[in-house]
Amino acid sequence: MNVRILYALVFGLAVGAAAAAQDATPSAPPQGPPAGQGQRGGGRGGWGGGMGMGRGLMGTVTEVAADHYTIKTETGETYTVHYSANTRIVKQQARAAGAGGGGERGGGGGTPIKATDIKVGDAIGAMGEVDAGAKSVGAMVVVQIDPERAKQMREMQANYGKTWLMGKVTAIDGVKVTLMGTVDNTAHSFVADENTTFRKRRDPITLADIQVGDMVRVEGAVKGGSFVAAAVNAMGPPQGGNPSVPRNGPPPPQ
Repeated sequence: MNVRILYALVFGLAVGAAAAAQDATPSAPPQGPPAGQGQRGGGRGGWGGGMGMGRGLMGTVTEVAADHYTIKTETGETYTVHYSANTRIVKQQARAAGAGGGGERGGGGGTPIKATDIKVGDAIGAMGEVDAGAKSVGAMVVVQIDPERAKQMREMQANYGKTWLMGKVTAIDGVKVTLMGTVDNTAHSFVADENTTFRKRRDPITLADIQVGDMVRVEGAVKGGSFVAAAVNAMGPPQGGNPSVPRNGPPPPQ
């Protein structure tokens, strides 16, 4: 399954649920770590970290309590997911047979469930403020992930950096492109050759059209110690981000 679609299924669901929660309960935010610890550092949390879809992380539940879940991420880290009466807790709807990618996104934010419906062993995604130092999340939305979808995400996580990359372009040096990974918040690089294809959405482009600040998804393989790109899909700069400038060009006029 296309990685963008898969990530959008879970965190697009969470974003929709968050919007619904805000409309329904514009009161106090969910309980979270103590004041002063709200560092926005959710990039190393597991199957996709923030994933470019909002701050959050995913993992497997190891403990269920009255006001929090303890989860273990795919990187082996333990996080506490704090929730309250203001946290929207939903179950990801299983995709109907034959449905196309993204077919779940019309589900109105998933099916609401009780906090106690989430059990030890379940895979969940938590969207909210991540404190990487305290290993905690003040969750605005908690999504119980469909087991088959969770399996696919684990497999994709294992292949990150081996068969695919996704992130924000930070530097371009000839045919070498460096990006900050959305999955692990770590710098990665790939090289293009004569067989690499480039697209922006559905339109063919070239390497010269890729700009610092663009979000890109890359498919390829590691050869001779370098990630060689077979296909690069540029998604433009993140929403609200700074406009990109031509490489080696002057800064934009004030």
